Amino acid sequence: MKPPFRADHVGSLLRPPELKEAREKAKRGALPPAKLKEVEDAAIRRAVAMQEAAGLQSVTDGEFRRAFWHVDFLTGFDGIAATQGQYALKFHGEGGAESETKSMMVVNGKVRRTKPVMVDHFRFLKNTTKKTPKLCIPAPTYLHMRGGRRVVNAQAYPDVEEFWSDITLAYRQEIADLAKAGLEYLQIDDVSFACLCDEGIRAQVKRDGEDPAKLPAKYASVISSLLRDRPKSMGVTMHTCRGNHASMWMAEGGYDAVAEAVFQTEVDGFFLEYDTARAGGFAPLRFVPKGKKVVLGLISTKKAQLEDKNQLKKRIDEASKYIALENLCLSPQCGFASSEVGNKLTEDDQKRKLELAVQVAQEVWG
Repeated sequence: MKPPFRADHVGSLLRPPELKEAREKAKRGALPPAKLKEVEDAAIRRAVAMQEAAGLQSVTDGEFRRAFWHVDFLTGFDGIAATQGQYALKFHGEGGAESETKSMMVVNGKVRRTKPVMVDHFRFLKNTTKKTPKLCIPAPTYLHMRGGRRVVNAQAYPDVEEFWSDITLAYRQEIADLAKAGLEYLQIDDVSFACLCDEGIRAQVKRDGEDPAKLPAKYASVISSLLRDRPKSMGVTMHTCRGNHASMWMAEGGYDAVAEAVFQTEVDGFFLEYDTARAGGFAPLRFVPKGKKVVLGLISTKKAQLEDKNQLKKRIDEASKYIALENLCLSPQCGFASSEVGNKLTEDDQKRKLELAVQVAQEVWG
């Protein structure tokens, strides 16, 4: 079976304590880069063994060499910089807890790929597993959505379409080198589509000077263009997310507002967050083109409680009323650690959630 697989996962994993400690020392200059890499390598080998033991067919490096799911990749290009600026959107948690979002990025010059970004990360992973190694990279669309034209320097890019052209070329170059290194499973992580389902965020996008009704089609076109030259041997999926930080979330609202545009994106499958009522119902799945797969994110990475098998099967059955069962798969709704902080689970909880996905998939699809 080509990716996505019946039991799959979004990618990021909880950082083990020794890795967190090593990365903190490295930030202070108390641990040389070579020593940090040794700790990362060892942690990734253990993470790969855990995923294989859980029965997964796709294996990631847990994003153990990154601080954030998106910042580390995008700032690998010239012309994109991380800032600690705050944005109007907040993360929400249980009991009314809130957190500001401070992982902002700006385009402050011409975007160029002057060196490989994560090709070496992939090569190490590929040499560490006999399963299908998957690399997850962020879509460039979320960078634009958080501020619109204001985050793209007007001197560098008087015409924002030139920015899209440059960043598309940079992605194509990275994907071409990943393909040469043997990548056959690429996942594009996107938050903008699910954010544009949220009325509060749509209002903020308008204040930023953008039209939230037009952005889904634009973003689907951009992501499709990144993949134009991918080899036929490379399976590509897209993950949509409503925010995932320290077990908190950012957006709510069903896929109805964006479904027709999102499902036109030229990928082989869609990872959709469906672990809570915040994602709405399954009716938007009727817009998925024939032959494309949908990975139902029914298992929560935000809480330790293990989902009920029968309830998961019932929800898969409900989804199959809108899209054929043979085109469905199962996964957690997001990664377990979109940043170094990680969600409020243990590594044992994480393993049991992944094993549950495999067990239910085997019982549903055989």
